[in-house]
Amino acid sequence: MRRARLATAAIGITALVVATVPAGGAFVAAAPSGERARTFTAEDPDNPRLAPVKDPVAIGRGGAVSSVDPEATAIGLRVLRRGGTAADAAVAVAAALGVTEPYSAGIGGGGFLLHYDASKGTVSTIDGRETAPMDMPRDAFIDPETGEPYPFSPDLVTSGVSVGVPGTALLWGKALRRWGSLSLDRALTPAARLAKRGFIVDRTFALQTDENAERFAAFEASRDLFLTDGAAPPVGSRFVNTDLARTYRKMGNKGVEWLYSGRLGRNVVRNVRNPRTVPDTDLPVPPGFMRRSDLRDYTAPNRRPTKVDYLGLDVYGMAPPSSGGSTVGESLNILERLPVSKRNPVTSLHLYLESTAAAFADRAANLGDSDFVNVPLRELLSDGFAGERACTIDVDEAAPKPVAEGSPDGDYSVCKRAQGARAPVADTEGMSTTHLSVVDRRGDVVSYTLTIEQTGGSGITVPRRGFLLNNELTDFSTVYEADDPNRIQPGKRPRSSMSPTIVMRDGEPWLAVGSPGGSTIITTVLQVLLNRLDLGMNLVEAVEAPRATQRNTGSVVAEQDFIDLYGGDLSEFGHEFVPPGDPGTSGSDIGAVAAIELRRNGTLVAVAEPDRRGGGDAAVVEPR
Repeated sequence: MRRARLATAAIGITALVVATVPAGGAFVAAAPSGERARTFTAEDPDNPRLAPVKDPVAIGRGGAVSSVDPEATAIGLRVLRRGGTAADAAVAVAAALGVTEPYSAGIGGGGFLLHYDASKGTVSTIDGRETAPMDMPRDAFIDPETGEPYPFSPDLVTSGVSVGVPGTALLWGKALRRWGSLSLDRALTPAARLAKRGFIVDRTFALQTDENAERFAAFEASRDLFLTDGAAPPVGSRFVNTDLARTYRKMGNKGVEWLYSGRLGRNVVRNVRNPRTVPDTDLPVPPGFMRRSDLRDYTAPNRRPTKVDYLGLDVYGMAPPSSGGSTVGESLNILERLPVSKRNPVTSLHLYLESTAAAFADRAANLGDSDFVNVPLRELLSDGFAGERACTIDVDEAAPKPVAEGSPDGDYSVCKRAQGARAPVADTEGMSTTHLSVVDRRGDVVSYTLTIEQTGGSGITVPRRGFLLNNELTDFSTVYEADDPNRIQPGKRPRSSMSPTIVMRDGEPWLAVGSPGGSTIITTVLQVLLNRLDLGMNLVEAVEAPRATQRNTGSVVAEQDFIDLYGGDLSEFGHEFVPPGDPGTSGSDIGAVAAIELRRNGTLVAVAEPDRRGGGDAAVVEPR
């Protein structure tokens, strides 16, 4: 291969014994007889260990990082140990995830960042969501040759027409300028080094590659970078992305303007408008509408976070175009008015499922980019509206689905039962995405979710740049309707479910939490909060507990462990359950949480997934 090099993890060593050590430590590799044993540090590029060890729980002080990947977590931890801020570490971790999680995140995508500033006691956000090009027509998803909508997969998801103007790089630049102490160059350097030396391919990466092999094979750059003889690189091999290493180095030197007004932007636009497919592909790849002016005009605005009071806690989330903050917040407001208690977990889970069905109905009717549509956010998060929605929920029986949306109109004097539920719309949000949480020694907190949409994004790798472009515009409603708040419009940001969340207690940060998972992000974050705040679980238990997601559909999608534990009891309320995805696929998990709890005594508890999506990794600066 030209730009992706695969090598065994222990070249030249025929016998190897590896001892696990903490980040920053060292171990001795035993060499064959007659050869000298060599001591390796965890940062040594020639380190022959088969793979970094993942630790989903870390307790201590001085700062913490939680993410899905141990390489990324270790990079963030080093930034914190050297005095970097939470924003510095968040950008460094996100850039590293662009190396090890290239199918979920990277500079070809977008995301939302929540930041708590300990010096000011304020929560702020940056909106790095992708936008539709200004030339994008309302019939962009219609095949001009047939007059019919493009098939969603593979045509629409693997296309230039699905690529939105990326926002991740500009978000990084803004976060560093506002809250960081590092230059962009220094923040990206660890990820550039990681891309150059490579990482060990695990089962999750190999599985996601195999699932996208047909799409990647259609593009010369994607085929050369990600495939080995048409298939995924072997588990245990080392994946090297020297193109991305050079891209990070150059962006560090030139700044994000290299993407938004420079040659890198020209490369992106060229491949959106004329995707470079291999001559013999049978895969149709509709071209896109992006122009260089779309990149030059892109902004990553600071938006006021959503905020609700729940049991005396302040829960902050992301405002539109994300539906995460409003839907999590509305669900919490509804639950606060219902008999949720650890003394009766089955009833509590029933009420959790009913509350999210109602909130998802309101999401579909009202949520879109607030720069383009009137989102009644204040009313959706009001106590009055929550009371009106809660009064329609039967404590003993599940309502037929889908339920109708409510009326966030300010008139909540009586219990109004909405009539006429909307016809359900197919959920097209990708289950990919990634999340990281960071706390620094100053007490600053970051909760940051970033994505390129589907696993593998559009499938289009920018040649010689080493990163995939998003297919985020498939988050718009695929059929244009004039009264749909999420309809396609030029310059608009598609509705998102990303839900980075910060919970405050007595004016101090207590929890940072978020997850990937498409529209299941909302229910994943909500269920972790329910587990921690209402059902008596500690944070480790709250993350590990089996999950179910009700998004106003006829059946509840639930992990098999949830069905085994609660399915029988909850079926008596009228709930029906189906498992998520196909077993053995990358979509068979619900969420992949990365969270941190800040205790009153200064102790930090960082928690990642123990198993879902291959498991995550958490670390603290000063382990207990």
